[in-house]
Amino acid sequence: MARGAGPAGGAGPADCGSLVAGLGELILPRRCAGCGLAGHVLCDACRTRLATPPRRVFPPTPPHAPVFALGPYADAHRSVVLAMKEHNNRIVRRHVGAVLAAALEYLEVRGEIPHGAVLVPAPTRPSSARARGGDPVAAVCRASGRAVVEVLELSERAADQADLDAAARRANLAGAVRISGVPAKQCIVIDDVVTTGATLTASVEMLLAHGADVAACVAICEA
Repeated sequence: MARGAGPAGGAGPADCGSLVAGLGELILPRRCAGCGLAGHVLCDACRTRLATPPRRVFPPTPPHAPVFALGPYADAHRSVVLAMKEHNNRIVRRHVGAVLAAALEYLEVRGEIPHGAVLVPAPTRPSSARARGGDPVAAVCRASGRAVVEVLELSERAADQADLDAAARRANLAGAVRISGVPAKQCIVIDDVVTTGATLTASVEMLLAHGADVAACVAICEA
């Protein structure tokens, strides 16, 4: 039986999820994930805001590789991340993937990152990914059109980090990041938001410990 197929050729869970999402788009009016304007997945104004060039950032916990952010955790950038993570907006992921692709090309042209590096989504708990219809960061990476290697996972014992300071985040992630393989090429770790840098640091350290060549980290937002 093909992966994702139901019994006797019926729709599997993934197909059903896509069908439900599609029906939702027909029943409910589409709104911009950045500002809420009716009629758009992303309106022209939010597309322009999201298209600002990425810049180098310096989180309190440095992750042993340069870190770049596509924008601040505010306005359209913040709203799009919340739409993907908290409001199960799956359609906007492919649009954010295009934004990520443009940002990576910009950094390549400037010589900030190597050409052709594979993308490694930052780890998340499997239960969180299931609740969101798949990991939004991994989906954005795939939508960028770049090669993606999903080798990092976060233990279910790791607590939510939203209310933790830098030291508590580091302690929370100690031993909580698991790796299932090593990218064969240079890689770039991708996350939705960089705050203290703890998640990126734990991810990069795990990759380096297993022999990976980590060139940089890129986040959609910097908080």
